[in-house]
Amino acid sequence: MSAPMLSRGRRPSTAVGEDDFLKSREIKLSLASNRARLRTRSQSASSNDSSSGASYTGSSSGEEDEINPRDKVQKNSQGSSDFCVRSIEHAAFGRREIEIAEQEMSGLFALRKRAEAEKPLQGAKIIGCTHITAQTAVLIETLVTLGATVRWSACNIYSTQNEVAAALAEIGIPVFAWKGETEDDFWWCIDKCINTEGWQPNMILDDGGDATHLMLKRYPAMFNMVKGIVEESVTGVHRLYQLSKSGKLTVPAMNVNDSVTKTKFDNLYSCRESILDALKRTTDVMFGGKQVLVCGYGEVGKGCCAALKGMGAIIMVTEIDPICALQACMDGFRVVRLEEVVRNVDILITCTGNKNVVTRTHLDRLKNGCIVCNMGHSNTEIDVGSLRTPDLTWEKVRSQVDHIIWPDGKRIVLLAEGRLVNLSCSTVPSLVVSITAGTQALALIELYNAPSGRYKQDVYLLPKKMDEYVAMLHLSTFDAHLTELSDDQAKYLGLSKAGPFKPNVYRY
Repeated sequence: MSAPMLSRGRRPSTAVGEDDFLKSREIKLSLASNRARLRTRSQSASSNDSSSGASYTGSSSGEEDEINPRDKVQKNSQGSSDFCVRSIEHAAFGRREIEIAEQEMSGLFALRKRAEAEKPLQGAKIIGCTHITAQTAVLIETLVTLGATVRWSACNIYSTQNEVAAALAEIGIPVFAWKGETEDDFWWCIDKCINTEGWQPNMILDDGGDATHLMLKRYPAMFNMVKGIVEESVTGVHRLYQLSKSGKLTVPAMNVNDSVTKTKFDNLYSCRESILDALKRTTDVMFGGKQVLVCGYGEVGKGCCAALKGMGAIIMVTEIDPICALQACMDGFRVVRLEEVVRNVDILITCTGNKNVVTRTHLDRLKNGCIVCNMGHSNTEIDVGSLRTPDLTWEKVRSQVDHIIWPDGKRIVLLAEGRLVNLSCSTVPSLVVSITAGTQALALIELYNAPSGRYKQDVYLLPKKMDEYVAMLHLSTFDAHLTELSDDQAKYLGLSKAGPFKPNVYRY
């Protein structure tokens, strides 16, 4: 199957194009040269660690250095200080993490290889606000290889891998993020990506809508010059539809969260694995026989329920949607209201994308030792703010694990302060991120190169052809071989032999 044809828009003026080319070329060269240098430095670090008996346990805890990175003066080996990370000294370890992730991201590498010569993102200036992990770094380096210049911040204050952020900063990518940011740090980092002298962003890659929100609020003139927005989360997409409905969305946006390759693979299959990983790493809990309440039976909820059911847990589900509720019933789960079972649950997981799903009233009624966590993007699902009162005691157990203690001695276990638990407390499979990253890259290419008028000031879904293309790129990982339609079969079904194979209304 050949790559889908992507429309090419008018290139920037010569002066701007030359500047962009030189910057892109400079970063591209540094990608190659720094890889070798970082590998040498990493080997040296390993040798030193072995001889001293020390071992690297990971800077991502964010607790080894109490100095706020904003107060540090750091430079990478090229002399650049256009970044803010926990410690640039951890770059070599971050490069190792990225190289491990690359082994599982063959589909994204295939896309990079096929599009590298064409440079479809030449001249694109992308603001990125996503989780900063080893897998994201592979996406960022792919965008740079395809011609883009980028500036990056984190969409979550706990999910950044500090050593990976350092590795990106070392090769000249302006990244502003570290694990354990305060709310003020969080917005400062996004602002540093957006508002920098001599750099006008023309694309946004968002996860949650925070970069879009900040640019629209503080820099409306700059926002109006953006060619397109790509959003990958339920929360961010909801924000975009609200902007569109109110007439405040002045640029086209691509909703990749509802693309099949994102919804089914990132939301369902990824969460099916990562929920267990997060809970085990933080609590060492035994799942067999535990009563688990999962709030929401969308794709994320389905993944969580399937994983926990396989471990022998007793699952209950809350839902507002009768269709999702019926699915839960058919899958063998009780559909209940939270207040009906809140006193009996051992583990409470939210994954609705809504706010105030679990309130202080619910939290007061939980049993002693109940584990509470959130698998939705936003930190609004659990009313954590209501727990910060004088009558309750917060006791830190370990990184991302807190005991909240009531006056009568009852305590609950709160993970990641109600933020996204799988990325705050564990990791997600690199292969799944490769699939999601492929949809993001294609959406950026499509919006950036689309001729004027193709996309209005509205929210669009990724074209079905591109969804299928992303899936096709990853089949070789499993040595999978597609069956091809004969001419007669294609005519009978009314399809092109090259796809798309399903209508847009098809539910996979």
